[in-house]
Amino acid sequence: MSAQEGAATNPLIDSITIIITTSPTPSAPSTDLISSILDSFKLHCSGLLSCRVIVIFDTYDRISESMRLKKGQVTHALAQAHELYKTNVKDLILKQWCPEAEQDASHISLIDNELAEYGSPHLAENHVALSISRTHDKRITFIEPIARLGFGLAVRSALRVTETPYVWVQQHDWPLVRDIPLDSILEVMQASEAEDTSAPPVKYVCLPAIRMISYATSPHVQPFPALRTLTAQLKRDFVPTSRPDVVVPLTPLFFWHDKPHIASTAHYLARIFPSRLAIARGDFIEDHVGQRARAQMKEGNWAKWACWLYYPEDGREICLKHRNGRKWRGMEAELQAKEMFLGIEMRKHDSLSPVS
Repeated sequence: MSAQEGAATNPLIDSITIIITTSPTPSAPSTDLISSILDSFKLHCSGLLSCRVIVIFDTYDRISESMRLKKGQVTHALAQAHELYKTNVKDLILKQWCPEAEQDASHISLIDNELAEYGSPHLAENHVALSISRTHDKRITFIEPIARLGFGLAVRSALRVTETPYVWVQQHDWPLVRDIPLDSILEVMQASEAEDTSAPPVKYVCLPAIRMISYATSPHVQPFPALRTLTAQLKRDFVPTSRPDVVVPLTPLFFWHDKPHIASTAHYLARIFPSRLAIARGDFIEDHVGQRARAQMKEGNWAKWACWLYYPEDGREICLKHRNGRKWRGMEAELQAKEMFLGIEMRKHDSLSPVS
C-alpha cells in the first residue's frame, strides 16, 4: 500500500503531524540522515508515513574558513552543499509522501511569507523571514528561513502552521530502533484530556535513548524526594480502550527533551512558547525551558508540564539511536573511514608480528 492509499484509511492523518527539523550537516548534499529516519519509520512506525509532514530547513549565520555548526558557522563548500541538500531532501520527501507531486511541480506552491519573531518587540530586527510552501492537499509543508533560527524557533515555526492536535517532533539524526505503538500512545493522550477522567494528564511523551535507560531509578530521579514520590504515584501501564491487549508503559519524565517526542500541539505552544521572549534565536528548548521545567517539577509542580517517558520493558529498552548530525559525513564517508582505520590497524599488527 502506498502512503497516499494508506492516508485514506489511517486515522493518524487527522491526529498527528510529523515535524522534521534539519540543518547544515557535513553529510550534505547526501540525504543519508533523512533517509535513515524514513527507513526507521517504515520499519518501526509505518503509520507515520501516511500523516502530514512539515520539514523545516534551518540554515547558518555566517561563512568562515572553519565549521562550527552549533554556532551557526559553515565553510563555503558546506554552504553550497546545503542548498543542494535542501533540494535533495525535498525530492526525497515528495517521492515518499506524494509521488505525483514529485513528477509535477505544480502540486507545490508558495503559500505564505511569515516571520519568526523573537526577543524584544521594540527592536525591529528581531525576526527572521520564512518562506512556506505546501502541496495542495496539505500533506507536505516545507519551511525555509532566510537566516538561522535554531531548534527552538524552528519547532515553533512549524507548530504555528500545524493543523492537527498532536505533533511528532523529529530531529534529523535520531532514527528509531524499536517499534512504537503510536495509535495507542495517542489514544492514551486523548483519553487523559477527557473532562470525566481521573487519569493524570499526558501532554508529552519522549522516546528513550541510551542515557535514559532505567530512568525511574536513575540519579535523575532518586536523589529528589518529590520526584521519587511522583514516580511512585504516576508510573504505570496505560491500557487504551480500543486495544485492551496493548499496554503503553509510561513513567513521569522530569525534563522537556528535544530528542524525538510526541506532544499536544496546543500544550506545546502554551507551555514552551507563551511569548516571543521564551526562546532566543539559536536556542535549544531543553537548554532553557527544559531546565526551568525540571526546577518546577522538583518542587512538585509536574502536572503543569505533564511530561512522560515511554518505558518499554520497565526502562530496559531504548527506541532511538543518535547519529550526531554535526559530525555525520554520510554512509559512504563513514565506510571509507572504517576501512582506512582497519587498514591502519592491520599494518600496525603486521609491523609488530615477529619475522619468521
